[in-house]
Amino acid sequence: MKKILIFSLDYLPGTISGAEAAIQEITDRINPEDIEFHMVTLYYDSHVSRIEKIGNVHIYRVGIFSKPHASLEERRKVPLHFNKYYFQLFAGIKGWKLHRKHHYDGAWAMMAHGTGVPASIFNICTGVPYALTLQEGDPPEYIERMMRVVWPLFSRAFRRATVVQSISTFLAEWARHMGYQGDIEIIRNGANPESIKPTFEKEEVEELKKKLGKKEGDIFLVNTARLVHQKGFDTTIRALVLLPAYIKLLVVGGGPDEEKLKMLVQELQLTHRVIFTGQIERSSVTQYRFAGDIFVGPSRSEGLGNAFLSAMACRMPVVATQVGGIADFLFDAKRNPEKGTTGWAVDPDSPEQIAEVVQDILAHPERVREVTNRARKMVEEEYDWDIVTHKMKTKIFARF
Repeated sequence: MKKILIFSLDYLPGTISGAEAAIQEITDRINPEDIEFHMVTLYYDSHVSRIEKIGNVHIYRVGIFSKPHASLEERRKVPLHFNKYYFQLFAGIKGWKLHRKHHYDGAWAMMAHGTGVPASIFNICTGVPYALTLQEGDPPEYIERMMRVVWPLFSRAFRRATVVQSISTFLAEWARHMGYQGDIEIIRNGANPESIKPTFEKEEVEELKKKLGKKEGDIFLVNTARLVHQKGFDTTIRALVLLPAYIKLLVVGGGPDEEKLKMLVQELQLTHRVIFTGQIERSSVTQYRFAGDIFVGPSRSEGLGNAFLSAMACRMPVVATQVGGIADFLFDAKRNPEKGTTGWAVDPDSPEQIAEVVQDILAHPERVREVTNRARKMVEEEYDWDIVTHKMKTKIFARF
């Protein structure tokens, strides 16, 4: 049996993003008799044990500051925010101490900006090979500026990796830019399993629509993402001004920009047309997609875009930019005529284009069915977590 140590800034319990979801989906599908996973992650919540096992992962949490049930927003503020700096320096040392006891065959660093430095320190101390997974959603140039203070260790994380696993062509190119010369395996994330094979009843979705105040004739645009500048919620809100009053926006998620976005809604006098749900558990997000009609995500940057794939799995028409990894799977009839159309592309910061595309979607239901069926088929064939897990086992973990 192999033992692999994971470095991840965050993990269960609580709200997790695409990177942490990927760890859970992959490790849950691997037989513990084949690979035993351990993890060093951050300690924020004083109600959570520093050492526990969740699924097939033995978890060890490190950090100085904590508070009961710390929210994502609280973690971004002092003093909890200091834990991230502590993690950069001491997570690798913690891994070294664990290695002396457990003798790991390899390590898995989830996202360079969060765990590249700890992985470098761990590798220097132990010589254990490691895989570097690139799932970053922020622009690489922004990440590089943020990591300048620890640049030697950060850049080393790329150069000395045994293998780099990227979720998109865009991030694979970043690895080369950072000096990595070895093998790059592009293994993309899967869609939310609930979106592919829902376990809830249609009646639950109808009840949710009533709860959200959806009336007959209403069209809900929807996006399921953290409320941050990167995701472009403000662009969609501005597009509502250009659309009929029966078209509304369902904002599914929480984040630091929530109050700013609510102020924009008030400024544009759209209070009756924008619904903020707040943070929703990942297991329930798919129900909100089914309560909507058109998925609109005008992101300014994306590593891949799990939410878009999950929307495609729900057979929703998807309107998105083609920034970063989105360009790997969202093909537009006009912009990508050589490929089968899977969605509708717009430029970043273009509410006018969003309004135009939404009107086009509503005017051509037959075309929408053709595109959404093709997108669904693509997700089933390429973005299923069973397929992803098999690739991770044979192309990444088999190297240790």
